[in-house]
Amino acid sequence: MDLMLEDIFKLPNFKKTFERAIGVHSYIYNRPSLLNMMRSFTQLKELVKPAKTRFATAFLTLQRLYQQRNNLRKMFTSEEWTKSKWAKEPQGKKTAQIMLMPSFWNHVHLALQFSCPLVHVLRMVDGEEKPPMGYIYEAMDRAKEAIANAFDGKEEKYKEIFEIIDQRWDIQLHRPLHAAGFYLNPSLFYKDPNAAKDKEIMTGLYQCISRLIPTLEIQDKVCAELAKYEKAEGLFQIPMAIRQRSTRVPASQQKKK
Repeated sequence: MDLMLEDIFKLPNFKKTFERAIGVHSYIYNRPSLLNMMRSFTQLKELVKPAKTRFATAFLTLQRLYQQRNNLRKMFTSEEWTKSKWAKEPQGKKTAQIMLMPSFWNHVHLALQFSCPLVHVLRMVDGEEKPPMGYIYEAMDRAKEAIANAFDGKEEKYKEIFEIIDQRWDIQLHRPLHAAGFYLNPSLFYKDPNAAKDKEIMTGLYQCISRLIPTLEIQDKVCAELAKYEKAEGLFQIPMAIRQRSTRVPASQQKKK
């Protein structure tokens, strides 16, 4: 997931935007008096929030900058700034120019539209709240759908980003176990009426069964039980089981020894 973000931030427009954002951040935070000025304009909001990975931090930096864009623009057009010694420095002039540049903020917004859904998946994978295996397949689909919706389904606007996502997902992440995890996650499976007919999901499931259960007789018994699961029959149809589809994660339903 982090490599997806890295590849996106290597694209020329995003790379330049990120470098500018880091330059602005470094210029302000390396000057204590200027930092105090910024904090007075942002109501003590900081411009960066460290994350577990470099490119998640890059995303959060851009996000914080964008959230404070109006306050930052007010600061760099204020009398307090124009009369300061920093406004006369070459680097100070460059920093102010970036903060007042519409194209910079447009590119920041664009970068966030692409990276925000992916960072949500990254947080889920890195989180300790629940094991991600049963959720990542659906989360990646949802992330791509969110990106497409942000651009009203106009493929030419996000085609290059999807190519980056698919390359990393198909080669390094997408495995039969992810598809099986989706199938065996009641909170997701029962919400999708076409899940049991999806070729990719069912192929992944059967590949996992074949690998984990070498005995053909037991494979057949497992497949027979799957029909009950798909139709929510037997234990799967009792009110408690239905209620707990969305309250218990699949990994918590292991038998205690």
